[in-house]
Amino acid sequence: INDISNIVGVRDNQLIGYSLVVGLKKSGDGTTSKFTLQSISNMLKAMNIDMNPIDIKSKNVAAVVITANLGSFSRQGDKFNVTVSSIGDAKSLEGGTLLMTPLKGVDGKIYALAQGAVSIGGRNQRGVGSESHPTSGVVFNGGVVEREILIDLYHQEYATLSLKESNFKNSVAVQKAVNSFYNTQVAVAMDPRTVKLQKPKDKSMIEFLAEVQEINMTYKPKNKIVINERTGTIIAGIDI
Repeated sequence: INDISNIVGVRDNQLIGYSLVVGLKKSGDGTTSKFTLQSISNMLKAMNIDMNPIDIKSKNVAAVVITANLGSFSRQGDKFNVTVSSIGDAKSLEGGTLLMTPLKGVDGKIYALAQGAVSIGGRNQRGVGSESHPTSGVVFNGGVVEREILIDLYHQEYATLSLKESNFKNSVAVQKAVNSFYNTQVAVAMDPRTVKLQKPKDKSMIEFLAEVQEINMTYKPKNKIVINERTGTIIAGIDI
C-alpha cells in the first residue's frame, strides 16, 4: 500500500528566500543588476557601513534565490540541502559562499536559515559525461530548521490515504486489503483516490499506519511504454 499511496498531511513543504552569494572571482552580477547593488548596500548598512549603491562596483557578488524542501516531521536543528540560483547576469557561482538567508513558507513565516559554500557541477540528463550549470548550485546541509511544522498523528483517531493515481479498482482493493488484514471494518474507500482509516483501539496511530503501509494488495498498474532516449530501447509494460 505504501507504494501506491500517501498519508494525507504527511508531506514536504517548499521554502524560498533571497540573498547574496559572495566570494566570486569577478563572475558575479554586473552594474546592470541594480537590485544586487541595492542588496549589497542594504547589507552594509546593517553592519553600520553607509554606502551608496551607485558607488559599488564589485563583480564578486551575485543576487540569488534559494529554494528548498522542508521534510515532514523535521525538527529544530535538522539540516537539509538548499538550491541556489542566480537571478542577475552573473556568469558563475563557482567558489561562492551563500550569506545567511531566512527561508520562508507560503504563509510568510521563517522556517529555516541557510548559509554555506555553493557547490557547482553535475551530470546531464542522459547520464553521459559531466555538464556544469554555473549559475545554479547546491549548499549541502546548508539549511537549518528553526521553526517546526507540527503534525499530531499520535492523538488522532482517523487518517486518510491518498492514492498517487485515481483508480476505482485500486481504491477498493486498498479497502479490502486493510479490512481483511484486521478482520474488521477499519477502511472505507471514499472515492477513486481517497481511503479513510479508523485506528483500532488496541494500537496507536503510529503503529497502525506502519502496519497499513506494509500490507500487500492486488494492484492494477497503469499501462506504460518506456523509451530510453539514449539507447533507443523500448520497454513494454504490463498487458501491452
